[in-house]
Amino acid sequence: MRARVLIVEDEMIVAANLEAVLDDLGLSIIGIAADTSGALQMAAKGADIALVDLNLRDGLTGPEIGRKLSTEHGITVLFMTANPRIVGNGVEGVIGVVSKPVDDTLIQPIVQFAMKKRAGDPDARPPRGVHVFDRATG
Repeated sequence: MRARVLIVEDEMIVAANLEAVLDDLGLSIIGIAADTSGALQMAAKGADIALVDLNLRDGLTGPEIGRKLSTEHGITVLFMTANPRIVGNGVEGVIGVVSKPVDDTLIQPIVQFAMKKRAGDPDARPPRGVHVFDRATG
């Protein structure tokens, strides 16, 4: 089964590049959302993983979007942001954060890590560049 990925990013060049890399990896992209309403609408399509920026078209809404995607929709969430300090020790349900810019070669290990965490693999090791939150629930 192919992982279904939701991209929550308001910079369309960044989002399009991420979409292309994920597509080349054989993943199914359910969509790109640039704000809260778009992200929550697309969540209904059944994503497995969401890669979420913090500062979006509607402001600093990424942390709340990540929490809702995880706790209300069962999606495994990783933040991808140029400002990782904003989320401090974490957000309920979100597994971690990756600092942008993200080298394209790191996308595959990041997604593989997220899928292992989603599957409950206790031995899942974060790849270089991923800061795992202590308070994450999965």
